[in-house]
Amino acid sequence: MNNYAQTAQGLSHLKRYKGAAIYIHIPFCKQACYYCDFHFSTSLKKKDELLQSLIIELEMRKADFENLIIETIYFGGGTPSLLSQQEIQMLLDAVYKHYTVCDDPEITLEANPDDLSALKIKALSQSSVNRLSIGIQSFFEDDLKSMNRAHNAQEARACLEEATAYFDNITIDLIYGIPNMSVEKWEANIAQALEFGVPHISSYALTVEPKTVLDSFVKKGVFPPIDEDLALQHFNHLVRRTKEAGFVHYEISNFGKPDYFSKHNTSYWQGKAYLGIGPSAHSFQGNERSWNIANNNKYIQSIAIGKLPKTTETLSEIDRFNECVMTGLRTVWGVSLSQIEDEFGEPFLQYLRKHAASFLKDDLLAISEGIDENGQVIKSLVATQNGKFLIDGIASELFMI
Repeated sequence: MNNYAQTAQGLSHLKRYKGAAIYIHIPFCKQACYYCDFHFSTSLKKKDELLQSLIIELEMRKADFENLIIETIYFGGGTPSLLSQQEIQMLLDAVYKHYTVCDDPEITLEANPDDLSALKIKALSQSSVNRLSIGIQSFFEDDLKSMNRAHNAQEARACLEEATAYFDNITIDLIYGIPNMSVEKWEANIAQALEFGVPHISSYALTVEPKTVLDSFVKKGVFPPIDEDLALQHFNHLVRRTKEAGFVHYEISNFGKPDYFSKHNTSYWQGKAYLGIGPSAHSFQGNERSWNIANNNKYIQSIAIGKLPKTTETLSEIDRFNECVMTGLRTVWGVSLSQIEDEFGEPFLQYLRKHAASFLKDDLLAISEGIDENGQVIKSLVATQNGKFLIDGIASELFMI
């Protein structure tokens, strides 16, 4: 049994993960990070109206999930940590009122270090929130300033000192591939994270998204262009260091200690149903996907007249196949060949095998073998270490058009 098979077999319990997820988008931030292209507003004038609209939308959408058990609740943004404990609880009360929630749900709150005072962290630890996702990004002042982050390096360290005293389940975000960042400086970021003992790290390459401030800066020569070779060095170093520290690289951008994988994000990658509440939030169930309007005022106005401000599309069989390939290859579990055959049929399986052949030959993909819960051998298409950094491009080459 190869390394990929051992990993897949050792983590097979997550393949049996059941239930559904709720994502609640809080579209407010103190200031705009230069690289961000998510939907948010730096004005809090409409906050109270929007929170009431979120509660109403939760009620309006309950029929969609009446037969499903909610396993995870995720407050994303934006900056959900701008909310008070009372406001967070108000939204959670609405979830519990209208949905069936399991006994021990994973409830995650995204937070910025400047919001996490000692008092705020202690209050959150006494709430239903049991997982913090903290947007550290870097422990260095110059990096934070170059990205226009609202916090400073001292606040990054101080919030983790306090948070780790009250929360066991913490993930932090780190950004790699920042131009001119040496591997030694990147190592210092990783070492600092490991020193705090956080059990999960989400790490993303800095990307220049269209129409962002960073995009404008790069075009004007104010900010250096992205160096893909440097980003690859950072990525490979992160993979090595987290592995040495006992983390599992279970998704391209996510590294977790055993039992600390994000249940919420895993539900996305494994095709579970999820309900997105709030402006710009996306939902998925079976072969249907929908997304809300990315405008706070229009969202509030639509909810006020009892109309869901969403657009819905029905996914074709080819759409679902492509999505299965894309999400599967990003994870340690890969793409189950038997699942492809069962759900889409022999022609789709042969198509996948044919187009994967060159990547298998070049050691960018591999066939893993594992054992499922019934003792049956399962084969999956997985990314090798050489292929992980390139996996989005590889997946697109396997798409059926």
